[in-house]
Order: sequence, then C-alpha cells, then structure tokens
Amino acid sequence: MRNTLMTLSLLLLFASCHGIMDDIYDTPPADVETGEEQLYVDASDWTLWHYIDLNTLSVSTYPIPMGEAEATEPEAEQTGIYTYWYDVFGIGISKRERRSFVATESQPEPDSWHIAIHRNNVRTNGAAVHETALTSMDDLPESSAAYADADFHEDSWNETDVWTVQDKMLQGIIGNQGIKVNTTLSSWLDVQLPPFPPSFTLNNHVFILRFNDGTYAALQLVNYQSNKGVKCCLTINYKYPY
Repeated sequence: MRNTLMTLSLLLLFASCHGIMDDIYDTPPADVETGEEQLYVDASDWTLWHYIDLNTLSVSTYPIPMGEAEATEPEAEQTGIYTYWYDVFGIGISKRERRSFVATESQPEPDSWHIAIHRNNVRTNGAAVHETALTSMDDLPESSAAYADADFHEDSWNETDVWTVQDKMLQGIIGNQGIKVNTTLSSWLDVQLPPFPPSFTLNNHVFILRFNDGTYAALQLVNYQSNKGVKCCLTINYKYPY
C-alpha cells in the first residue's frame, strides 16, 4: 500500500511539472503581466532550452538533442543523454547511479544570447556569476565596479540535473542532458524529492553576471509559477547593462 501511494504521488508530481499527462493541465498564458525591467519565461517544458538576449530582450527556444545508439562509457564531458536511477522513494535524488549513456549532437543555440534556461537549470554564454546578499534590485550599488573583487563562478559540467527523458520516471530512472550549467545562478530555484509533492524553494537574492565582453548584468528570480500555478514559469528582474 505504501509503494502504491508513493507511485500515485510521483505520478501527480510529474504531471504538475508539465511532464507526463500535461495535457490535463492548462497551458501557461503567453500574456503574463510583467513590470518594467522584468522578464517572463515559460521554462516548464522538459525538452527545451530558452535563450535570452538581454540586448534585444528576445527569447528563443531550441530542443535538447536526442540520440539512439548507447555507448558503454562516455568520454570526459561528452555531449549526450546520461540516464541515472534516483532513489526518489528512499533517501532522495542525492542518491543516484548511472545506468546508461547515449551520445548526441551538441546543444543548438542562437548566434547571440546571454543566458539560457531549462526549468530550474541556467547556463550562460561565457559568463561568471556572483550571488549577492541583496534581496532587492533597488539596493544595488550604483556601479558594477563594486563587485570587481567578488567571488564569481563559471559554468561547470553537469550530467545529473538537466532532466529531459521521462518515460521511466515512475521507476526513478531519468535521462539527463550532459551540458555545462551555472550552478550558482541555478540555485535561484531548488527542487527537492522527496517530499511528495516536491519542495520548490525560491532564492530571491540578486545575482551579478560578468560577461566576456566586460559588461555586467544583475538578475533576480521573483516568481517560479505562472498565474495558473504551473511550476518553472519564471518572472525575472533584470538590469542590463549594469
């Protein structure tokens, strides 16, 4: 009985996150109201990266590549789908084992972009990120020069967090895209399993991004739900250039 209840809970969990059975939930509206210097990104789709160009404020979507032929062992940081088993009915997603690997093409991307979002994952176009203690954009120093000596973190390789293949989720088996992400910026939205339903924790600190061209940006996540309650629909305060 306990396993049956857990299975039902997990089924509802993935449905609510726009996974399997997502056709029984309303699609988030495209006309969510945003304020000045604010962006809205519906990043709820498990198969898409959403690229944001802060110069034009455009958002473009590109699918995660999929492969077919399994390899016994990937090379270091090889692009592909890494399938892991997660102990979702026990300790939680911190306990995991790799089960298989499928090589794929590299992740497509536009010519110009600053950050890309996939649900609660964020990657940058060659930027490094610093998390401040600020919880209001109004409290930012007048110039980004104030962060010249701050601790910035670049994107790093990840093969366990960009969940994209869902067909065996009820067995705790999930396919992940192997790709570099920025774990510092991704910490603005944490998802934990268990409990059931999952725990979503919003970190509303202001983050400073330093790009290769010498420009800076300030970003802050202020909401992770659409106005119909769909998770991973992000409302972001921004300041660029900063």
